[in-house]
Amino acid sequence: MTVIVNALVPRQQLPGLDHQTLANMDSGLQHLSMWRQTVAAGAATPPHRHDCEEIVLIQSGSGELHLDGKVTPFGPDSTLVIPRNADHQIINTGSVEMNVVAAFAGTGFAVQFPDGQPIPLPWRT
Repeated sequence: MTVIVNALVPRQQLPGLDHQTLANMDSGLQHLSMWRQTVAAGAATPPHRHDCEEIVLIQSGSGELHLDGKVTPFGPDSTLVIPRNADHQIINTGSVEMNVVAAFAGTGFAVQFPDGQPIPLPWRT
């Protein structure tokens, strides 16, 4: 059993996004990853896709999920379900930061722009 003290997990940033990888292959997992992110008001994830399913728990804030060309608004205490290889983007449309926790059915997976080009993330997936 591994206990991770989340406050000690390093943080990485992209513009408007604060990220922590809470668990992945570095934690001994083979088929699962968990991230925590804060998305600034008006900021967004890059449009992207990955070869695994994703579930995103919106703890606070509100925004839009752009998924395969469809736009769906969401509020706090919502869960976003993102299929494998689906082009998607999460946009904070609110006036306060959005706090999310994401679980992935994979670890060490590639993240790509919709055109297939790899996204050079400052963290391991």
